[in-house]
Amino acid sequence: MKLMIKISIIFLAIIGVAIYFSRDFLFEEAPASPAGLERLAPLSGQVQESSGIAVLGQGEYLTHNDAGNRPELYKIDAKGKVQQTIKLKVPNVDWEDLAQDPEGTIYIADTGNNDNKRRELAVYKLNPDAPEQVQAIRFTYEDQKEFPPKKKDRNFDSEALFWSDGNLYIISKDRGQGQTAKVYQVPDQPGTYKAKLIGSHKIKAQITGATISRNGEIVALLSEEALHLFRDFDSPDKFYEGKYEKRALKGAGQTEAVAFETDDVLIITSEGGNLYRYAL
Repeated sequence: MKLMIKISIIFLAIIGVAIYFSRDFLFEEAPASPAGLERLAPLSGQVQESSGIAVLGQGEYLTHNDAGNRPELYKIDAKGKVQQTIKLKVPNVDWEDLAQDPEGTIYIADTGNNDNKRRELAVYKLNPDAPEQVQAIRFTYEDQKEFPPKKKDRNFDSEALFWSDGNLYIISKDRGQGQTAKVYQVPDQPGTYKAKLIGSHKIKAQITGATISRNGEIVALLSEEALHLFRDFDSPDKFYEGKYEKRALKGAGQTEAVAFETDDVLIITSEGGNLYRYAL
């Protein structure tokens, strides 16, 4: 009996020590949503892989699916419900983002290039009220010489696009080293171009979306569960030289698309199927 008592005491002591050293893990509270992040709704089942977002009006948005899906745009509301499907007669090789100009023109970035070997990159330009009239802005990167380059040099994929002052800005997703976001510029007019490399930023993330505020004062880039904000730049084509701030979006999942709803509020979607609003 005494032996059993001693064994019980030793066993309880071991349990007590284990609980003491693992108390932070055992009793840790579930992480709260980042300040400013509000989950508005799950997205409709028609939008399984939301990859781009544009704001048409308060509580009215435009989105699309990723590669392998139909070439369609979806008008959705703040509850994530599809209000209208816009079918387009252009291919969805790998649609990755949407941009918008002040006239309401939509630009679809067919720029996904996972293997860095595409030679037919394009941005499609259209008025969503006249979707049969689609124009193509075709381009290749001026600094790409191999298709594909060596793995460490594979920085010719892009999932991020924004418009400013007659130009489109394409931000690369560094699949080679995950460190450098390159910035390219092409005109917003139909034609075939060499995308001009105008700068880069050592952001140490793979960029999945981009947008600029309506007043032109903030550029926001998106990566998985993180926002990258640039302010106080001289002009949009030098935004990467501005004041940089990173904000975590923990719990938001595989965040893929971002657009300004107002000058200090962002709309974000995740490939997991959620619609978010984020106040700066």
